[in-house]
Amino acid sequence: MKIFAGILFVLVLLVIGRMIYLSLTSKAPETKLVNGLLRPCPDTPNCVSSEDVESTKKIAPIVYTGSAEQAWNDLRAAIGKSGGVVKYYDETYLRAVYTSRLFRFVDDMEFRLVPESGIIHVRSASRVGKSDLGVNRKNIEKVRLVLNQNHQ
Repeated sequence: MKIFAGILFVLVLLVIGRMIYLSLTSKAPETKLVNGLLRPCPDTPNCVSSEDVESTKKIAPIVYTGSAEQAWNDLRAAIGKSGGVVKYYDETYLRAVYTSRLFRFVDDMEFRLVPESGIIHVRSASRVGKSDLGVNRKNIEKVRLVLNQNHQ
């Protein structure tokens, strides 16, 4: 039994080590709009998007009132306060990165501003692995919470 437990422990360490290695060496995916929309989520369950049609990947967009410029500025601030780092933004597209503390897993978060509708579409996906245990959804909800707190 001790031999089995030792082998299992080593295997778990190897798997964790491989995931950490993959996370640390992963490159940012090509992020951009596709036909004016955020990229579709892959088949894996580690992505959510407000523009996805599959119910398990669907998340509500961010709704704002006031000017689009102010909403965009507030979004950048909320990303920083919720633990993300803005890597790129222009007038209607923003990309941010969230990195987990323990294993340094990287999640890419994208936003698309639709000023005429008063909404910001969101997409968040893990770079490696299949499951994210709901982390991408939680990260978007953290951003939404910070935005809501700033408007109270």
